[in-house]
Amino acid sequence: MKRLIFAANWKMHLGPQAGREFLKAFLRRYRPRPDREVWFFPSAVALEAIADGVRDRREVRVGAQNVHWEPKGAFTGELSIAMAQEAGAQLALVGHSERRHVFGETDEETGRKARALLAADVTPLFCVGETIQQRDAGDTLSVIERQLAALNGLVAAQLHEVSIAYEPVWAIGTGRTATPADAAEVHQHIRRWLVERGVGTRDARILYGGSVKPDNVHDLVAEPEIDGVLVGGASLDPASWTAIVHTPID
Repeated sequence: MKRLIFAANWKMHLGPQAGREFLKAFLRRYRPRPDREVWFFPSAVALEAIADGVRDRREVRVGAQNVHWEPKGAFTGELSIAMAQEAGAQLALVGHSERRHVFGETDEETGRKARALLAADVTPLFCVGETIQQRDAGDTLSVIERQLAALNGLVAAQLHEVSIAYEPVWAIGTGRTATPADAAEVHQHIRRWLVERGVGTRDARILYGGSVKPDNVHDLVAEPEIDGVLVGGASLDPASWTAIVHTPID
């Protein structure tokens, strides 16, 4: 049975109180299913509140939007992995396009974060994706390979614990969405990359992110190569998010 992941990235929205209110509204509507998991990536200040709110729900997991690879130090504004874990994080985003393109996160830094998370037994959701200029130049797959290369050196057992999110930069918050066929092509490439490094074909978990909404999510997750979705704006409304999580699969 295909097990789908529905991941909500709240970005810089919903503090602790708003997050609690969201969670109450969502959980009133939410009906768990054995073929899917729900992941939340709230802001750092709301992380503990959301983790506490789903503590008894095994199919719901909570993660940090960003972490630093060092365990402690003079890194003002950063969040250590141990701090995130103490707040309840089981997951963490790595290399989200906004971290790469707005804050200048490098491929080397994404690799260091992924390795530190794995060492701490926290699941990285490793994000990759191309800009519109790179896509128009026909460089999509080479860009994806360069970004994935940050994981080189990890053994198969470690790569098995890494989830991947393909999020074309040109489709994030723009209203444009890669077609299921477009996404499937890139997902196939990522899956081959993982298989070449010893990860089983169906063990790899590859999500799609980029303007996912209730009216397009069905066609995306119905694509065999897509194992779930990473959702931004549409995850901020409990009704919209519930509709996405409850998406029927043929």
